[in-house]
Amino acid sequence: LQITGLIFGGVGMVGTLAATAMPQWRVSAYVDGNIVVFETIWEGLWMDCISQLGIRLQCKFYDSVLALPPPLEAFRALMCIAVGLSVLSFLMAIVGVKYTQRGKDGAGGVSVFILAAGVAFLLSGALVLIPVSWTGGSIVRDFYDPEVPVPLKRELGAALYVGWGSTALLLAAGAMYCHFWCRADEAAR
Repeated sequence: LQITGLIFGGVGMVGTLAATAMPQWRVSAYVDGNIVVFETIWEGLWMDCISQLGIRLQCKFYDSVLALPPPLEAFRALMCIAVGLSVLSFLMAIVGVKYTQRGKDGAGGVSVFILAAGVAFLLSGALVLIPVSWTGGSIVRDFYDPEVPVPLKRELGAALYVGWGSTALLLAAGAMYCHFWCRADEAAR
């Protein structure tokens, strides 16, 4: 259970880092019979990119932090905190697994590292879920809003799917470690 949690947590940590860095949070949508497409627009947390015919890719980082909309600033902060917390929880899980393998008779020492890693994984999963789901919800709402012009409509990008997958893995790892802690605590009694 601990090794499976460690694998899930590690993959979730890498996915969180990838989703944070990827520019494909919002991808240009093609509706109303627009078949000929010359440009694809990607919008991310850190930059906008334009792909022309799949051959040339131009990306530009956002110029000013002060010019960004407040939700984007909050999403950046949440994702950066989630990355840091997932790395910390992964390191705590490694220490917990190593400590469990060395000293099998000390259940109290196991519970401290394992419980801390489990709670940190659960918290980092929740921190990833908030900006990813909020962005996904706003994309769907704007896509079906008739007042939003067709060139401004966007679709769900690959980074959102990576974020949702990472959330599932982080929450699963946290649940595994918390379950292991509960089981070790009951066995110690």
